[in-house]
Amino acid sequence: MQTIHELVHGRQVYTVEDTASVLSAAQQMKQHNIGALPVVRGGKLVGIFSERDLMKRVVAEQRDPAKTTVGEVMTQNPRVVGPKDSFETCLKMMKEHGFRHVPVSDGHQLMGLVSLRDVLLRDLEEKDGEVKMMRAYIHTNT
Repeated sequence: MQTIHELVHGRQVYTVEDTASVLSAAQQMKQHNIGALPVVRGGKLVGIFSERDLMKRVVAEQRDPAKTTVGEVMTQNPRVVGPKDSFETCLKMMKEHGFRHVPVSDGHQLMGLVSLRDVLLRDLEEKDGEVKMMRAYIHTNT
């Protein structure tokens, strides 16, 4: 069984300071083609800012993204997964709480961000490998 660490190991971790403007965070998300950013204060994880936060707390409330800080509209104190957690554990948390992005943290050390797409694609790869092995087994035993 693979762990979350294997998924995020070697990946670039993009973050945004809680004092940054929503506009700059949205531009960073666009630049890196990502749907969420872990929010840090002094290098410590304090929240997560996602496309959902942008829509619900900025656009729908007609806030000026250039004048609104990420800290004002982020989801505070996000749940995290640990690097040793399994994909199943992560997927269960995402399903249970309706998350599409979950920070990966080892204590206070932010190690990355996992998206629902990441977990589902990895799960699909594992299942595809299992199907190939079963087909090979059936083929050799018939």
